[in-house]
Amino acid sequence: MQTALDIASGTMLCFGIFFFLSGIIALWRFPDTLSRLHAITKADNLGLGLIVLAVALQTGWSIILLKLAAIYLLALYGAAINGYLIARYAHRHRDVQEEQG
Repeated sequence: MQTALDIASGTMLCFGIFFFLSGIIALWRFPDTLSRLHAITKADNLGLGLIVLAVALQTGWSIILLKLAAIYLLALYGAAINGYLIARYAHRHRDVQEEQG
């Protein structure tokens, strides 16, 4: 049973790292702020969720699991709020730049 948990958590950890790396590549490749922001917030949330789930499988039921869940929820809400604020700022300044240019 422990081997199955190790394989499952290792797989989730690898997929989580993959999503983080795909978000980094999206930051380099996408042309504008809004598309970069869209890609990184999706990849960040999914990558962190898979990594937290992988660690949760290894720790079992303990206080650490509650701390991991709290960290994930705070990061999820923080990413949504930050994404909204950055997108609003970029959208407003893009309109100003289009009027000037």
